[in-house]
Amino acid sequence: MDYIFKTENNTRYNFPTHINDIVMDRSEARFSEVFMVVLETEKAPPIHKHDDTEQVFYVLNGTGTLRIGQNVEEEYEVSPGDVVRIPVSTWHSIVADRGEEVKYLAIDCFGGIRNEDEPTWESHVKVICKEQGWDFNQVKKG
Repeated sequence: MDYIFKTENNTRYNFPTHINDIVMDRSEARFSEVFMVVLETEKAPPIHKHDDTEQVFYVLNGTGTLRIGQNVEEEYEVSPGDVVRIPVSTWHSIVADRGEEVKYLAIDCFGGIRNEDEPTWESHVKVICKEQGWDFNQVKKG
């Protein structure tokens, strides 16, 4: 069993909209997973929600905008040192819209409602790629 996970030189998933570097795969824990999110300037993941996890983000670098709601009903500035909590089933996205890259640590907290059809981060990424029409092999190349 691993107790310490490095935050550098990890498996990279380079989505068309953002980058995820997996730190601790969900298969390594019962109720959590950890990954770095890198948003290049003017990039953002699509507005989305998770019905199986609450998320906590710790902003490391860059200033951006947190968007909440399927139709972006709320917006908040996020900057280094901020902790962001995204409740289960809340539509959200962070946008690197301030002229700089944004990087944050993301922690998924499943709380016993984890989707058993996605036992690993990679299985989750395959579902995302299928939903978004992205080529998994291109995303996985990093």
